[in-house]
Amino acid sequence: MARRRSIHVEGYSHQNPIPAASRVGNVIVSSVISAVDPTSGETPESLEAQCEVVFANIRRIVEAAGASTEDIVKVGIFMTDPSQRAAMNRFWVEMFPDEDARPARHTQPEQLPPPRLIAADFIALAPD
Repeated sequence: MARRRSIHVEGYSHQNPIPAASRVGNVIVSSVISAVDPTSGETPESLEAQCEVVFANIRRIVEAAGASTEDIVKVGIFMTDPSQRAAMNRFWVEMFPDEDARPARHTQPEQLPPPRLIAADFIALAPD
């Protein structure tokens, strides 16, 4: 059995041969998670709708790897306009409601392929 396990999620894929995440032991590291809706294959137009899809994709990927959002240690957020964090923060607080138990986060500007306005990645530690 391979030490590293690729994590694939139905309806979620990259254009290149890259898994949604990779797991070695209890460490899970995602690839970049986009705002592509897994049902329609489309990217919503509004930032709010894209945030909703990105956070739903985070949940689906971490769960497919055998963990939960409570196991996420760090989230990287990539936004075309980081000054619009308020739209993203709503979904952040919904996913991580306990202000004393939120993962670390880094939000940075990124030139994403249009129409994408936000993307993310994460590191999680699955339970033993």
